[in-house]
Amino acid sequence: MKAWLFTGAHQPLEEIEREDPRAGPGEVVIAVHGSGLCHSDVGRMDGTLTPYMPKKPPIILGHEVAGVVIEAGPGVAGFAVGDRVVASGTQEYCPGRNSDGGYATRCLLPVRSLLQLPDSVSFVQGAAATDAGQTSHHAVMVAGELAAGQRVGIVGLGGLGMTGARIAVLAGAEVYGAEPREEAWDAARAQGVREVVRGVTELAQYELDLIVDFAGFGDTTAGAITAVRPGGLVVQVGLGRTEATIPTMQLVAKAVTLRGSAGGTAQDTSAVLAHMANGDLTIEASAISFEDIPEGLDRLQRGGVVGRIVAEPMG
Repeated sequence: MKAWLFTGAHQPLEEIEREDPRAGPGEVVIAVHGSGLCHSDVGRMDGTLTPYMPKKPPIILGHEVAGVVIEAGPGVAGFAVGDRVVASGTQEYCPGRNSDGGYATRCLLPVRSLLQLPDSVSFVQGAAATDAGQTSHHAVMVAGELAAGQRVGIVGLGGLGMTGARIAVLAGAEVYGAEPREEAWDAARAQGVREVVRGVTELAQYELDLIVDFAGFGDTTAGAITAVRPGGLVVQVGLGRTEATIPTMQLVAKAVTLRGSAGGTAQDTSAVLAHMANGDLTIEASAISFEDIPEGLDRLQRGGVVGRIVAEPMG
């Protein structure tokens, strides 16, 4: 198989060839047909998130994986060769963090991480559902405890934020966005977002019950606490910065709840795939080739990418 190997912070990915993995008990090997690129992998490469990796380099990154089962090990039930699947990573296990991931033509996965990919959902959308979809759904619906009729603010209308905004709309919320990049505004309105503003504190005019910060640049966290209504909830997802200074006077005086949200569960991914299969949700994504994965990560680092980048076909 071919793969892009991460050897350590501040080092370029190394293209390698090695023997295909073999499935052991409770495992499958998939031919990778879609592998999403994520800002968290940029953070691992620039050293920001490297200290928090469960499996230290060298490792094949890539935690948004979709493909076809080509080998099933002993004891595997519910999945067979030829099945279209995605790997739904969780805090307990995630490819590209706990084991070699999807920046490869083959990927070894525990069967407990698999979900069936509906025939009507493409590999590109399936890969995006495993992280952009799962993380966004969990932040909005589980950590955010969203209820129909609430007013919700989404900070950062990138791949995750745009998906989170659409999920909130589908759940019956009145949704507003904060995003300095005007090129994302029309796409947000097309997803059902009512209004978009440049700065987070401008959201205060809408008296929001919930603000979900998918950017996490410190000032966005502080701005969300300032902008949410008294007694409101702020959910922190983005890690543009790993530390923030927040207005504790506002936090206390307004009795605001600040809650972190990371990743999600298989149930979140299943809910996203169901929305996709019904035609209610499409995650904006552009496809690149396997050979272009390093350049795609460079694009993410430079900024300006609207939606997700997914490498395919690879298997």
